[in-house]
Amino acid sequence: MICASMTFAKEMMNIKKKLEEFGHTVFVPLDIKSHVDNPKLIDDLESNYKHAVKTNIMKKCFDLIAKTDAILVLNYHKNRVRGYVGTSSLMEIGLAYYLGKKIFLFNSIPKSRNLRWAHEIGIIQPTILKGDLNRIK
Repeated sequence: MICASMTFAKEMMNIKKKLEEFGHTVFVPLDIKSHVDNPKLIDDLESNYKHAVKTNIMKKCFDLIAKTDAILVLNYHKNRVRGYVGTSSLMEIGLAYYLGKKIFLFNSIPKSRNLRWAHEIGIIQPTILKGDLNRIK
């Protein structure tokens, strides 16, 4: 299951394709097309809220995580943060950790002294791919 800020919906689709070429079965959020087709949905929190509640997307994504062996978090540069992890991705990491799934981060996380969520992710000890999908085992 690929997890990321929906800002990176197109990147999720590109990484999905690459992983499938490697022979992996890959899930992405079921509403990814909605975000590719309507990028305003990402930052328009009122519309996003209505969409998320109507589609029950958080529960559906959690169900996909439960079916997988691993999650890959695409933590690109966003909001002046290198290795950004958003709140939904942080919840997905916590769920994957609880369920005993492998957790991969595409990039390193920031220093925890700068961002508290990085401390929690560090405790979970995900595998950092350093941008190399070949490191997924």
